[in-house]
Amino acid sequence: MKTRVCIIGGGPSGLLLSHVLDANGIDNVVLERQSKDHVLGRIRAGVLEAGAAQLLRDYGLGERMDREGKAKDGTRILWQDRPDFFIDVKKWTGQQMMAYGQTYITEDLYAARERDGGAVVCDAKDVALHDIETKSPHVTYRKDGQGHRVDCRFIAGCDGFHGPSRPTIPAAHRQEYERIYPFGWLGIMVEKPPLDDFIYAYHEDGMAVAAQRNPMLSRYYIQVPQSDTPGDWSDDRFWEALLHRFPVDVARTIQTGPSIEKSIAPLRSFVSEPMRHGSLFLAGDAGHIVPPTGAKGLNLAFSDVYYLQRALVAHFKDANDDLIDDYSGTALMRVWAAENISWRLTKLLHVFPDEDPFDHKIRENDYDLLLASEAAQHALAYEYIGLPYAA
Repeated sequence: MKTRVCIIGGGPSGLLLSHVLDANGIDNVVLERQSKDHVLGRIRAGVLEAGAAQLLRDYGLGERMDREGKAKDGTRILWQDRPDFFIDVKKWTGQQMMAYGQTYITEDLYAARERDGGAVVCDAKDVALHDIETKSPHVTYRKDGQGHRVDCRFIAGCDGFHGPSRPTIPAAHRQEYERIYPFGWLGIMVEKPPLDDFIYAYHEDGMAVAAQRNPMLSRYYIQVPQSDTPGDWSDDRFWEALLHRFPVDVARTIQTGPSIEKSIAPLRSFVSEPMRHGSLFLAGDAGHIVPPTGAKGLNLAFSDVYYLQRALVAHFKDANDDLIDDYSGTALMRVWAAENISWRLTKLLHVFPDEDPFDHKIRENDYDLLLASEAAQHALAYEYIGLPYAA
């Protein structure tokens, strides 16, 4: 098989890149190691920055999102024994965020690829990248016991943190930055109406989160030790901890019930530089990870796709490689901005096991500054809605 761009990974970033390239007349093939049902079954956050939501609209992928998603003016922070605070992105930026589950986004992307005859190969096993330092790379994989080869001009690694793309870059040409956090988020899904606001709650026992999936599906999280497993937490124990961490007036509005899904997400910050090596580009979790505080992961993946697709379009349509050469630097500017706010919100809202009274007072002062300073409120809203895509 021969194509211009071989995309490794059939999650949201790989499918969106495939869709956008196809819209620009650039043939491509997507290789996904899991089945379509497995990909669609992943439970992920779904809060889109204004730029990510507009990118979907620009390429004809926003109809269902605008019909079923919920526009959000911002996010509320609740604080034990202190006034609450609203990150008011609408007030300070004039823009809104969109609550729309990643599962729905992925469904929309698969539907668009199937409608347009896109080449998406699921259950592609043993994917391996070859000759990435040349202008004629190729990818091999196995499906149904048979070996296959894809020859291409470029490879887009959209295959997540554990995929084969990033390790293909020689270690001598790769600089990795990482911070592992000493806690995780225990999340449950429940078939009950969600709260009106997306909420982060700080409590001395640890953070709690109230999120939304649809009008009859709620997602809640609590901070737990890194060593905990979902089996350590019965539904009753989870609800007791969650309700204790919310103020009484909010806790009484939460509708509890049996969980339909329960999992623990470890928290890490991670960046691999550069995001291009030879004919290979990294996008999304293949190149960087953010803690979920701030909901930047999917949004960063989509901004990577934006920068990468325009670079590939310029190469194939205009024979101009300036954007190809600038891809890594341009994408990383936005990546590090998102890493920064995600780290600061994580530090603000979580209890770290080794912190002392000084750390606690600094956290309180950071929060008090948000309550008192319009300049601080404006700055946080500007970062939270997502930096503008570079021209």
